[in-house]
Amino acid sequence: MGTDRSSDPRFHLGEFLSARRSRLRPEDLGLVAYGRRRVPGLRREEVALLAGVSTDYYMRLEQGRERHPSAQVVEALARALDLDGDAADHLRRLARAEGRPRGRARRDTRVSPHLARLLERWSDTPAFVLDHPLDILARNRLAEALHSDFALDDNLARMVFLDPAAHRFHREWRRTASATVAELHRAAGLNPDDPRLNEVVGELALKSAEFRSLWARHDVRGKTGDAKPLHHSEAGDLDLRYDSFTVNGAPGQQLIVYQAERGSPSEGALALLGSLHADVHDRGDQTELDRNGRDRFDSRPGFREAPPR
Repeated sequence: MGTDRSSDPRFHLGEFLSARRSRLRPEDLGLVAYGRRRVPGLRREEVALLAGVSTDYYMRLEQGRERHPSAQVVEALARALDLDGDAADHLRRLARAEGRPRGRARRDTRVSPHLARLLERWSDTPAFVLDHPLDILARNRLAEALHSDFALDDNLARMVFLDPAAHRFHREWRRTASATVAELHRAAGLNPDDPRLNEVVGELALKSAEFRSLWARHDVRGKTGDAKPLHHSEAGDLDLRYDSFTVNGAPGQQLIVYQAERGSPSEGALALLGSLHADVHDRGDQTELDRNGRDRFDSRPGFREAPPR
């Protein structure tokens, strides 16, 4: 049986080098193009020349036969391939990963009570917590309302690629999809042995041709902040901004906060959406209280924590 290179960590470094090489043109780097090129991008010998290594050595790196480049070679390759900061960091992580023993990764899917209370208090701001496979660990009521168009709402990447609602919800779906894949690539470099991350990537690769195409580009980028133009079936068009914050007490977790410009139509639409769904939740919570004689949501009416995996 042949080896599945895309799922075998031994080939991740070579695949990344090959993908990034294919995206460059000789003239981009001051080289003179010569001869007819059967495939796009730089030739291996051109990358080797720019990096100051032999063509044979570079070929062995791409093929996975050489997996322990020195730090100096890694930096030279980053310059030769014109990598930006995120991509260069990813290359360094891939090179380091080749030389360390592999073990089962551990991740904390619990959200701290302090962060849970913070989510609850943001009643007019959608906010949720992600881990590195982009599972949604917890969200406040307004984030739950914002995601109410989705049938799949447990994982941000699955929502983008596997739920038909995504193309309506994300007014710039292609941009969102590209950013989502770039974030997963970054997470894979940081956590190459995480079984849940590999499960998510494997499912998306199996079920979505769009994901496979974007994954093969090997873009790498972390979540920071950007405009987020959305459309909700009840609230209409929403022009929001999202920002991402690292949760220092839980490595791998991110707090994502959406905001509308103060006084804008989107701020009013978010308030309307929150009020519509507050009525539904209040009725549902009261029914649960009547049935069980206690509040199943731990006396936190504005907070919903994802079920344990």
